Amino acid sequence: MLFDIRTIIGALLGLYGVVLVATSLLQDSAAQDAKTGGVDVNLWAGLGMAGVAVVFVGWALMRPVQVPEKTPEDLTS
Repeated sequence: MLFDIRTIIGALLGLYGVVLVATSLLQDSAAQDAKTGGVDVNLWAGLGMAGVAVVFVGWALMRPVQVPEKTPEDLTS
């Protein structure tokens, strides 16, 4: 499960989401509010990314990849 693409995507989106939420909480300026019309874009984008990350990781946990076992007949053919 470690190299399942859903886990990797979920981890990256979660990391970016946490960075954006932290940026939103630590850097709040009037210049940024003027650019976005008073909407905290970093906060909402970070929360959205974190939500999508939870969906990807949950999907990977609920439906893990099933690797079929090889039988001796499969190895000889």
